[in-house]
Amino acid sequence: MLERWLAVAGDSPAAAAVGAELIARWSEPHRRYHTLDHLRAVLDAVDLLAAEAADLDAVRLAAWFHDAVYDGRPGWDEERSAELAQARLPRCGIGADRIGRVAALVRLTAAHDTLREGDADGAVLCDADLSVLGRDGYDGYTRQIRQEYRHVPDELFVAGRSEVLRRLLAVPRLYRTPRARELWEARARENMSAELAALAAAQA
Repeated sequence: MLERWLAVAGDSPAAAAVGAELIARWSEPHRRYHTLDHLRAVLDAVDLLAAEAADLDAVRLAAWFHDAVYDGRPGWDEERSAELAQARLPRCGIGADRIGRVAALVRLTAAHDTLREGDADGAVLCDADLSVLGRDGYDGYTRQIRQEYRHVPDELFVAGRSEVLRRLLAVPRLYRTPRARELWEARARENMSAELAALAAAQA
């Protein structure tokens, strides 16, 4: 993984140190879904959508930072992750404008619904982050999410998760880029609909 970081952040000793810190963060023992496997999957998805991006390096840097801080506190995690990017990227020799762009992209991943029309880089990052919904292994993803929220009682988790799924299914297009829709839209809707039905059955 470090090689992928150095390819976008530069191969200076400072960049290598930041990369090592990020890998350590993504490897924290309390994580179940937001792990190095998730990071790798997001980076792979960004590669598949690369032609859709305007600033591909900014998207890749944002992918590395988007859940670098993870305590299971939506909104708070993304804000702290963006602040981490702003604190660490200057050490890698990244310019101020691109750092600002990376931080803005990281903040987008808090809810994915603040993406502005025409934001190609935001669309690529958000689609890559949601690619898991339309891929094989969806059942494993849902189990890992439940483990990350193991402190939440079943009744509250089912209600909250069901609301998230209903909100995602209600949008006319889950993915913002044509390539992502082609790759994952239909399968994602099938997966989420099946999960929502299973949660309703469990609730009943």
